[in-house]
Amino acid sequence: MSDTESKEPLNFIEQIIEEDLKNGKHGGVVHTRFPPEPNGYPHIGHAKSIVLNFGLAEKYGGKCNLRFDDTNPEKESSEYVEAIKRDVEWLGYEWHGNALFASDYFDRLYEWATELIKKEKAYVDDTPVEQIRAERGTPTEPGKESAYRNRSVEENLTLFSEMKDGKYPDGAKILRAKVDMASPNMHMRDPILYRIRHVEHHRTGNSWCIYPTYDFAHGQSDSLEEITHSLCTLEFEVHRPLYNWIIEQLEIFPSRQIEFARLNLGYTIVSKRKLLQLVEGGYVSGWDDPRMPTLSGIRRRGYTPNAIKNFIHKVGIARRDSITDVALLEYSIREDLNKTTNRVMGVLDPVKLTITNYPEDRDEELTAINNPEDESAGTRKLPFSNEIFIERADFMEDPPRKFFRLGPGREVRLKYAYIIKCEDFKKDGDGNITEIICTYDPDSKSGQDTSGKKVKGTLSWVSAKHAETVEVRLYDRLFKTENLNEIEDDFLNHLNTDSLSTLDNVKVEPSLKNAQAGSRFQFERQGYFVVDQDSGDTKKIFNRTVTLRDNWAKQSRK
Repeated sequence: MSDTESKEPLNFIEQIIEEDLKNGKHGGVVHTRFPPEPNGYPHIGHAKSIVLNFGLAEKYGGKCNLRFDDTNPEKESSEYVEAIKRDVEWLGYEWHGNALFASDYFDRLYEWATELIKKEKAYVDDTPVEQIRAERGTPTEPGKESAYRNRSVEENLTLFSEMKDGKYPDGAKILRAKVDMASPNMHMRDPILYRIRHVEHHRTGNSWCIYPTYDFAHGQSDSLEEITHSLCTLEFEVHRPLYNWIIEQLEIFPSRQIEFARLNLGYTIVSKRKLLQLVEGGYVSGWDDPRMPTLSGIRRRGYTPNAIKNFIHKVGIARRDSITDVALLEYSIREDLNKTTNRVMGVLDPVKLTITNYPEDRDEELTAINNPEDESAGTRKLPFSNEIFIERADFMEDPPRKFFRLGPGREVRLKYAYIIKCEDFKKDGDGNITEIICTYDPDSKSGQDTSGKKVKGTLSWVSAKHAETVEVRLYDRLFKTENLNEIEDDFLNHLNTDSLSTLDNVKVEPSLKNAQAGSRFQFERQGYFVVDQDSGDTKKIFNRTVTLRDNWAKQSRK
């Protein structure tokens, strides 16, 4: 196979870039940017844009800016700015130079707006916003021109200056582009460029009381930074003619806007407005709640940057919106953690098991493999004694024939230890099993077995004498409806009320006593877990990252 044949196929954006490089466009420079609004925490949808923009810059030896579109001070804050920076860095990327802000360009944007007025391409409008909406027309009917559309250049310059100086209250006047009220593209029907907002800005304070709209600030910020490929999601496709129109009118650097399909994930909300509603309504504990699709949430849940990147690459870059199965994200984290995460013993629902013929005063150290997928991970010592904990679900009083775990008279192997046989069990007044009585075969020690016995079941366990007690939080999908884009009622009606379960008596092996926040482990036969960042000194908290298998797929087949 030739080198050309072995390469992965290029997505359509890479094809555009390679054609531009071939033609020497922009001197062979590739310069992208990630331009978030600092009005919420980044979510999994933003990860696609981050990986795409920074990844393309890396691939083609270019540059990628981090620029905040901070033109709406009512909803923005420095908290969100820092969260975005933190998440970009967590994914492993470095932006070119310093972090940039649209507010860095407020003076230049104001000058350009003034230039449009002088070219008779913009005007100050006193029409109330509600009336402007009504006069825009419909996709099949032209809009109505404003009564203020033909103000003189001098009057518009004066009024715009007075707007800047704070002479008028919010909503009294706006600046509109003078394009075409009969355009089939509604966004070209004299769109708003500036509005009055007497609101303190998180960076500029009260220096400004007029703020540019996204449509005006975005393309010009791209041009100022000489962004060669301005990548955005498909909903901005109808904004592209205005993007290009303003650049052409101002005769500035011709950045090119290219649209790609956003990431729509099953059982997931990626609207920052709705995510904020979840936070403010107390439906979750905060932006970093492990059930949230925010990068801070999934980081706290134990997801890795590598898993996120692999997931984005699996999804691919397309021109058409679709719903991505959340199982693909869960598969990606399993795939990554399987290779990199050490195995440990953890019993979520413990029941005591006593081995009557094992000496009470004897402690034994057994050898356990840390990660069968990674020989370099080595081994560890696992303490064993006559009293252990096993999972309650691993014992049945009257098991069916194909139940290969423990039951009266049955034998199973304790992983890395011995073969045991159930001789008896005890129950409380409510019929719950309180203790399982077993014997062990001294000749069946793992790795040294001379018993000749063959058993089908292997159980996880923890020595009762040496166990650490921890809290485990089992997280599930936050919503019970797959395609939340198609629902007609309140999205809150689709919350999964069983998305969080807390277990406060989980027994784990002693090697986890000093596990640090953020450390990841696979509990044998249970799933992947991470030490929570909020774990206290008295009892550690483990968040379940993901189960070992897709349990939702099983449920959907029932």
